[in-house]
Amino acid sequence: MVLPRWLLTAHRRSTPASKIPSARISARHTARHSTNTHTMGSKFWPKRGSPGILHHYTETQVAYEFTSATNPSQPHSVLFLGGLGDGLATTSYVADVVQGLQPTEWSIFSLTLTSSYQGWGFGHLDRDTDEIAQCIRYIQGYKKDKFGSPGKIVVFGHSTGSQCVIHYLSRPNPHTGSPTFDPYLEHCLRPVLDGAIMQAPVSDREAILYIMRDGFLGRTPEELRETYDKLIALAKEGVERGGPFDTMLPITLTSQFGYSPNTPVSCRRFLSLVSPGTPSQPGDDDMFSSDLGKEQLGKTFGMIRERGLIRGKLTVLMSGADQSVPEWVDKEKLLSRWQKVADGDGPTPVWDAEHSGIIPGASHALSNDDQAEPRKWLVKRVLSYLATIAEPTDYELVGR
Repeated sequence: MVLPRWLLTAHRRSTPASKIPSARISARHTARHSTNTHTMGSKFWPKRGSPGILHHYTETQVAYEFTSATNPSQPHSVLFLGGLGDGLATTSYVADVVQGLQPTEWSIFSLTLTSSYQGWGFGHLDRDTDEIAQCIRYIQGYKKDKFGSPGKIVVFGHSTGSQCVIHYLSRPNPHTGSPTFDPYLEHCLRPVLDGAIMQAPVSDREAILYIMRDGFLGRTPEELRETYDKLIALAKEGVERGGPFDTMLPITLTSQFGYSPNTPVSCRRFLSLVSPGTPSQPGDDDMFSSDLGKEQLGKTFGMIRERGLIRGKLTVLMSGADQSVPEWVDKEKLLSRWQKVADGDGPTPVWDAEHSGIIPGASHALSNDDQAEPRKWLVKRVLSYLATIAEPTDYELVGR
């Protein structure tokens, strides 16, 4: 989500729970920017640190593998992808997943991308998924050297990480675009995954419409609409002007919607996220809006089978109380639509109907103080899904 979830903390004081606007750049921001000087560190992660191994999957990008001190045999791998503004181990519920995986055959990796932290405003999904592919190849080589086999690989995306999952699975392999704004990008062949999980896939466009309907940060809907119209006009002008570089939007305007004042946002990425031409012409990032038709969904969910980049099934987990999802969105109906498009008329399902669903009572990032039970639910569901992936006979889906 484009907006910082930490802003919800202040906004809740004056807004009914049913009217809380969306936000997606991590509620973990609240804990990280706490003014409580008596308690240092994270309230989610172990106070004495998390054992593991720091890997360089390129010269400048790293992935951290959370390992088990009591279980050295973990030949299979989960690669976790955070949302906008996330970086290395910044999504708080990963701490629960790490703990749940300790006795299993799976280790989990958290990585950095060029678009991590404040880099998302000039990022794009082609580069993200090319770097993810590089990391997967590194992990497979590392596990093969260590265990004699590359093991299974599952990609687990949170929030905008879910967009990376769909982009990875649905686009040509390798990517075919040559963006002038990223001239040094080199596409690579993306390895086939054994499984994929998406948690909290939400629409940035619907979230910003939600905010403009109700007002945000002391600004009225009319004031936000005026700012939004200015941003759209400037963004379109910047993209149409072309040239070898992205153009940055004024921070004085983007900050009115909760974008961090230390995060520059390009005209191109802004249009991709808020997608003013949808539902008929969605931006690259607009994959999960509830009004997208079958034709548009067919280019994302509908291409997964054809691309053949996943051997197992796709699990999708929506948060039941996601602050980023307006009340007019029917989550059950939306999941059903995605499932129908993903499965199509194929002989075997792409969608994992057993494990997909809605996490009861879960906020967007499961990072609020009342999220202990949703976090337990999530870990249990993830472990159940991974147990099926680890059974190779269940996933010999050649010719699907």
